[in-house]
Amino acid sequence: MTGFTHMDTEGRVRMVDVTAKEATDRTAVARGAITMQPDTLEKILAGAVTKGNVLETARIAGVMAAKKTSDLIPMCHPLPLTHVRIDFFPDRAAHLIRIEAGARLVGRTGVEMEALTAVTVAALTIYDMCKSHDREMTITDVCLVEKSGGKSGHYARGE
Repeated sequence: MTGFTHMDTEGRVRMVDVTAKEATDRTAVARGAITMQPDTLEKILAGAVTKGNVLETARIAGVMAAKKTSDLIPMCHPLPLTHVRIDFFPDRAAHLIRIEAGARLVGRTGVEMEALTAVTVAALTIYDMCKSHDREMTITDVCLVEKSGGKSGHYARGE
C-alpha cells in the first residue's frame, strides 16, 4: 500500500494535484443497508408512509448527494459526474432494504466517495422519512463493492 496522498512531507493536509493524471472512464459501486421493523418495511413497500414515496425520495437524495460530495468531504475534488444510479433491494425476511449506488465519469480521479455518499444519504433519507414510526432503524454495511479506471485499475471487494 502506498502512503497517504492527502498529506505533504510536513504532515499538512492538502488536496491532491491530479492535473497530470490521465482522464479515464471511472466507475464505482457502493452498497449499504438499513434495517427496520417489519411493519416499517411494509409501509414503505405499500406506499403508506405519510411523508410520501420513500424510495423515490431516497433515490433523488442519493443522486443529489453524489453531486455534492466535494461540498461534504474535505479535499474531495468536485467532479463532473456523467451518471449516478441508486437501486433498492427490499428483503422482507431480514426486514431491511439493501441500497446500491453506482457513479461514473471520465476524469482524473475516482468516484468512490460519490458512490459511498449516495448510499449513505439514501439510507439517511429513508430513516428521516420513517423515524416517526420507527426510531430503531439502523444503517449498516456501507462499503465500496467495486471500482474501475485510473492507474490502480479494477478493484472488486473480496477478490
